[in-house]
Amino acid sequence: MFNRIYAIAKKEFRQLKRDTRMLFIVFFFPVVLLAIFGYAINFDVHHIKIAVYDQDKSDYTRDYLNGLLSSDYFDLVQYIDDENEIKKLLDEKIVQVVIVFPNDLSRKLNNNQEVKVQYLVDGVDGNTANVIVNYVNAATFSYSLKLTKEYLAVTGKKIYVPINLEPRFWFNPELESTKFLIPGLMGMILIITAVVSVSLSIVREKERGTIEQINVSPLSSFELIIGKTVPYIVISLINASIVLIAGYLLFGIEIKGSILLLLIGTFAFLFAALGLGIFISSVADSQQVAFQAANVSSLLPSLILSGFIFPIESMPTVIQWVTNITPAKFFIVILRAILLRGVGLSAFWDQLLYLLIFGTIFIALATLVNKKAKAA
Repeated sequence: MFNRIYAIAKKEFRQLKRDTRMLFIVFFFPVVLLAIFGYAINFDVHHIKIAVYDQDKSDYTRDYLNGLLSSDYFDLVQYIDDENEIKKLLDEKIVQVVIVFPNDLSRKLNNNQEVKVQYLVDGVDGNTANVIVNYVNAATFSYSLKLTKEYLAVTGKKIYVPINLEPRFWFNPELESTKFLIPGLMGMILIITAVVSVSLSIVREKERGTIEQINVSPLSSFELIIGKTVPYIVISLINASIVLIAGYLLFGIEIKGSILLLLIGTFAFLFAALGLGIFISSVADSQQVAFQAANVSSLLPSLILSGFIFPIESMPTVIQWVTNITPAKFFIVILRAILLRGVGLSAFWDQLLYLLIFGTIFIALATLVNKKAKAA
């Protein structure tokens, strides 16, 4: 049996070696996709365009703005002299935020009274608007704390804080969304390349007419499936290594956990993804159909239902059940656990089990389909 599996695997390797264009796509495409998606998909908001309607024109407003503009989060576009300009600037998307300082700001601050500074934010993009509001709240709190300390220093009083909140962020202290997205992007890239590449293997034999020669040989359906899968496991593991290296070089993603566990998790994921691909190849009649089916079954679910971008916990219960159709969902949990948290097997053993079950089911189905085709 092992000799027959080896013969099929050797044949598949030789076919892949001759198909230089396919090899170029398999190894080059993931790195390009990682770079494009990694830089393009980013929830961090920088260089927010702001306009200022300063009716007070005091040292307080200047200090406030200097603190706001000291980072790369905000860029001052222009000052406004007329209230009627505000609507035009927001309507035409010239700015994203307009800051309105009241004309009695300095007087109220000097009298230790509460001051309200108005922020008019473009809320069309809800996510960006929320991020902007968080930035603004943090900057306002910082400046307010500075004024409080100055006031207490002048009066000789000591500040009393009954409860002092000191947030500390583990695993991603800088709160960079890229570090959260890159593991998901790796999972999406690997499932696309694995499913698409292997889905063309058996159907290629059908189109060339060589499947008939295989059917009359002593080769069993199971041996054919395993022999066809082994070369793509090797190629996909090499591909995974390339993607990990690219993630480190381009985005600084380091492996905080066990490399051995990462290898085991990647192997289990590739086993599931290739099982899906070999099933598609078994039921498809042409490479065009197999390619389209592979894209639909890998790209869309891994992008929408895997937790790559959208949190699964926020989805309706029915949709949460539907997310189990993609192995990328479970691989992304494993990747984030190992790459970002550095945790052990106890944190994701159930994800590994699902991937192994998923792959076994689809390889079994592919074997049954091939047996029926061989019998016919």
